[in-house]
Amino acid sequence: MQRVVITGLGMINSLGHNVEESFKAIVDGQTGIDTITLFDPSAFSAQIAGEVKNFDPAAIMGKKEAKKADRFIQLGIHASQEAMEDAGLVTDNKVSEDIANEFGIVSASGIGGLPNIEKNSIVCSTRGPGKISPFFIPSSLVNMLGGFVTIQHNLKGPNLSVVTACAAGTHAIGEAYKTIVLGGASKMLVIGAESAVTGAGIGGFAAMKALSTRNDDPKTASRPFDKNRDGFVMGEGAGALVVESLESAQARGAKIYAELIGFGESGDANHITTPTQDGPLRAMKAAYNMAKKNNGGELHVDYVNAHGTSTPVNDKNETAALKELFSGNQDCPPVTSTKGQVGHCLGAAGSIEAIIAIKAMQEGIIPPTINQVESDENCDLDYVPDTARQADLNVVMSNSFGFGGTNGVVIMKKFTN
Repeated sequence: MQRVVITGLGMINSLGHNVEESFKAIVDGQTGIDTITLFDPSAFSAQIAGEVKNFDPAAIMGKKEAKKADRFIQLGIHASQEAMEDAGLVTDNKVSEDIANEFGIVSASGIGGLPNIEKNSIVCSTRGPGKISPFFIPSSLVNMLGGFVTIQHNLKGPNLSVVTACAAGTHAIGEAYKTIVLGGASKMLVIGAESAVTGAGIGGFAAMKALSTRNDDPKTASRPFDKNRDGFVMGEGAGALVVESLESAQARGAKIYAELIGFGESGDANHITTPTQDGPLRAMKAAYNMAKKNNGGELHVDYVNAHGTSTPVNDKNETAALKELFSGNQDCPPVTSTKGQVGHCLGAAGSIEAIIAIKAMQEGIIPPTINQVESDENCDLDYVPDTARQADLNVVMSNSFGFGGTNGVVIMKKFTN
């Protein structure tokens, strides 16, 4: 079977506009969560989010083209440019014709162009349908993220898209793996992007009582696994990874960040918004068993980047699932959630957090779980509270679970010949 590796990384979120800046801030325990500025949140019960600050889309795609793309697409393009340049695959931002046909994309988002959906709905109801922008639909569709990026980079291989709520970014990595192993492409660009910090987005999640309302103290509002957690804080951003066959990477002398050795997918079949313990556990087991087989029958996971949303139900269930997964195999490794730093980036969370896990492995440091202050009897693992920890990491896992009962898990290891 083809071995699959990761050769390029790109990221933008509330803590930074690139991988290095973002990861350093995360390791330092900083947080990008603050009072919302993208709209007036004063009438909302939740008024905080992890916004990307000082972002100029015209600088990455030109003012004219930027008007045709929703913010999630703009953020995704930004991350994809970094990943493609990092992988050494573009000249003047395009891949050469000799590899274009074998280079595909998997784009991912949980909601897509919500800002434009909200804006044009208001225009339609107040000014009439004749005033709707002709770019409304193309700027809002989730798969248009892939459309814009393939045009920009000349990617002519499979053009796929994943819309599985907060598991989308992780599922996209799995889809890229499948495409390469089945011979559909030798290289795939994975992009997860989300920008849903709008009145409809915040208001909708707040109506479900899913968001933290700790508005007077934004920096400590997202507190995964803490006894006093009261909901997640929305974030926005994008993560991009270049995934390719080992043969392809070695043939061009690429630097290799990690090898993708396992992924797992499952459905809860239980409730549209309330997660179970069983569904995530089955996804973890599937990823673990696949990784163990691809690793010669032995596997020791050194770090888990958890879904860890800071909601009462998720954190309890994920902890219980992790304890069941690792009992009888090994002691449960350190588990952290980085959502306290960048917020919950919904469909982009999986790609961003996979990059964080890869960087943790590469640099030998476990990022902390910030704001995990008071112990919860149902959350009793080693969450590396507040301060990053040096560690030799050879195998890492990243979890993502979404509304609709959809779950995704990826496992990566340091590359060795």
